[in-house]
Amino acid sequence: MHRGELASSKPDAAMGPMAFIGVGLGFGTARPSRIYSKAARARNGDGSARRAHARGRAWVRAEAVAETETGKEAALDAKSLSESTAELSTVMDNTQIMDVLPHRYPFLLVDKVVAYVPGKSAIAVKNVTANEPQFTGHFPGRPIMPGVLMVEAMAQVGGLVALQPPIAEGEGTPEFFFAGVDGVKFRRPVVPGDTLVIEMELLSFKKRFGIVKLTGKAYVDGELAVEVDSFLFAMKT
Repeated sequence: MHRGELASSKPDAAMGPMAFIGVGLGFGTARPSRIYSKAARARNGDGSARRAHARGRAWVRAEAVAETETGKEAALDAKSLSESTAELSTVMDNTQIMDVLPHRYPFLLVDKVVAYVPGKSAIAVKNVTANEPQFTGHFPGRPIMPGVLMVEAMAQVGGLVALQPPIAEGEGTPEFFFAGVDGVKFRRPVVPGDTLVIEMELLSFKKRFGIVKLTGKAYVDGELAVEVDSFLFAMKT
């Protein structure tokens, strides 16, 4: 097999570089590695077919990488990726969160708050990591963050809104209990390595009865992961 023979199996140029990568991985309309292996067996015998197959696939992968790098996609580097979050300020860090919420490890599910409007809303971050205890059994070999823990994380962000002025006033932190939840919809799985960005907004506060109602959504990589129409909380001072 010559280079020209392999090139004849490339996808049409209109398909773009990603289509060529698909061909290299065996998902396109042609499979160059198979063509290469068939010719290699005819010329070299079955004993060298596996080595010829590997060389063919390696050449296809190298070509795909080269084509991608010369296109519009720019290579990522750690410094640039880190700088992309530099403008995202931390309004409350983990220590400040613990000054408001009574939760502690392993049930404190909020890592930091990045936006906060007193008495109205908060946006917070939960970094999902593989060393969290729930992933030991949920599920072995296929870790997925339990939906109830996603809802709990959202409730804790709601607590950061409700347990601070102007809703919670006076000395001491009032007790804060889940009273109800309605309209929960899970849109995508959340797995270790994901960053769950949670937004909670106050809908109403009935001071006389200590009832707080909020709504919220949580996202991963810009995609909606879970939404809740309403959370109902009861506060006891």
